[in-house]
Amino acid sequence: MQVSEEIEARLRDAFDPSTLSVVDESEKHRGHAGFQEGGQSHFRVDITAEVFADMSRIARHRAVHEVLGKELVGRIHALALHINV
Repeated sequence: MQVSEEIEARLRDAFDPSTLSVVDESEKHRGHAGFQEGGQSHFRVDITAEVFADMSRIARHRAVHEVLGKELVGRIHALALHINV
């Protein structure tokens, strides 16, 4: 399973989002720190879910990181989160 697929599966299971997009942006970072040949190092996540309605911006980010887990987050170099209600 690709890292992007793992991210998407965990977020779908935890937050039941109305919209979810996980984009591997690794190629945009070729030559920069953390770039890995073959991608799977830099991601952009756009997610919309009602569960985030009563959370602060920081709480939303913490919730996403908790669901992804230290092991998965540790395998990637960059994670851009765009979280909406």
